[in-house]
Amino acid sequence: MHGWNWVHSYTGLPRPFFSRVQPAQVPAPRTVFWNQTLATELGLNPDAFPPEEVAAQLSGNRLPPGTDPIAQAYAGHQFGHFTMLGDGRAILLGEHLTPAQHRVDIQLKGSGVTPYSRRGDGKAALGPMLREYLISEAMHALGIPTTRSLAVVATGETIYRETPLPGAILTRIAASHLRVGTFQFAATLDQPESLRALVTYTIHRHFPAAAQADCLALALLENVINRQAELVAQWLAVGFVHGVMNTDNMALSGETIDYGPCAFLDRYHPDAVFSSIDHAGRYAYARQPSIAQWNLARFAETLLPEIDPIPERAIELARTAVETFAPQFQRAWLLRMRAKLGLQIPEAEDQILIQTLLRWMTETGVDFTATFRNLTFHLDSATAQPPDRDFGAWLQSWRARLRRENVPSDQIRQRLHRANPRFTPRNARVEEALAAAHHGDLAPLQRLLRVLARPYDEHPGDEGLAEPPPDGGVGYQTFCGT
Repeated sequence: MHGWNWVHSYTGLPRPFFSRVQPAQVPAPRTVFWNQTLATELGLNPDAFPPEEVAAQLSGNRLPPGTDPIAQAYAGHQFGHFTMLGDGRAILLGEHLTPAQHRVDIQLKGSGVTPYSRRGDGKAALGPMLREYLISEAMHALGIPTTRSLAVVATGETIYRETPLPGAILTRIAASHLRVGTFQFAATLDQPESLRALVTYTIHRHFPAAAQADCLALALLENVINRQAELVAQWLAVGFVHGVMNTDNMALSGETIDYGPCAFLDRYHPDAVFSSIDHAGRYAYARQPSIAQWNLARFAETLLPEIDPIPERAIELARTAVETFAPQFQRAWLLRMRAKLGLQIPEAEDQILIQTLLRWMTETGVDFTATFRNLTFHLDSATAQPPDRDFGAWLQSWRARLRRENVPSDQIRQRLHRANPRFTPRNARVEEALAAAHHGDLAPLQRLLRVLARPYDEHPGDEGLAEPPPDGGVGYQTFCGT
């Protein structure tokens, strides 16, 4: 295959779920980043995509043949408040089938006004689009399910937020853009046939093994719960704070979506919040599991008519399913936290060992990523002095626990390096790279991308990118790209 292989299954859904639109024309498109690795995975021939062709196609100025651009309708709870939404600055060109017959959405983000723009300009600034490119690719390298970024194209126009900014368009790749909010929109239609069509479509697209279930809606709910429990556990294991876990930002595929006010922990604290608009800490680091369950409860509500015609029975089945999230998350979290301590054989007291370490980390404000990565220096009691008595006591318990694994230290060291990244997108480094890019210097961003593509390696010469900020990142804030 040399180019795009377009299909359009989503437009087979009832018309309320989308509107046909065209991307806005831009004055001077220029390719800033082209993800050659991802393009190859998609089956795109690099010879068919020189920079000028990427810029023309992925700015929307010259759409490739076979596209059928749409904006998707959805709703959502934003910081707990329900509102009608939709793709206000994004256009789905269609679905691309890879040589392996994997189906992915190809979406242009920042491509102009749609029927859902709500008086917005439908545009995006270069900085937030570069940020999403960087963080989504870093998440992918960490092994966390995520939407990905194929390209960033500068548009040659100026957009206005608090200040004038250079415009850009991101090409986002996703298993789909189906969200909890898509079903919340369906629920507002009060059209049973539309909800049923959406349930069937989502099952066949993401959970085909459940297509023969007695109740498709209940099977869909159970599968989405499972994927979200796994996903949020993976976030916590690398210190990721999504920052805007609204229901419209919960993808039913189980991918991380929307990298606006997200951040990674430097100094550890369970109440860490980085979003400038999350004044109440609704989406704090340690609250992410409970918010995920809250979102899933909203998802379950939309499915009630399809779960059972008797409302009381539907509610009970949905409640039972949603209540499985907490134990599923706990199992997934424990598995990953055990791995971060070099453990594989479960023991009943492991959670106490983990929580004791996290409590010490909270009290001392030590760095999250470095603390776990540096455990390799403490495998042998003779190799390093613990920073204080409490940590020394914890190390003794940890070493005793490791001895019960009955494997050599070298194997434990390998486990620790596989489970604990050396490099994550340090917030300060991300901001430095984006500031340089704003002034035309892409070298710091390219360096970050290169290192974060292999986050578990050492990268001699780039050690500074792994260093915690001197102040522990206190006061760091992120802002929504809109």
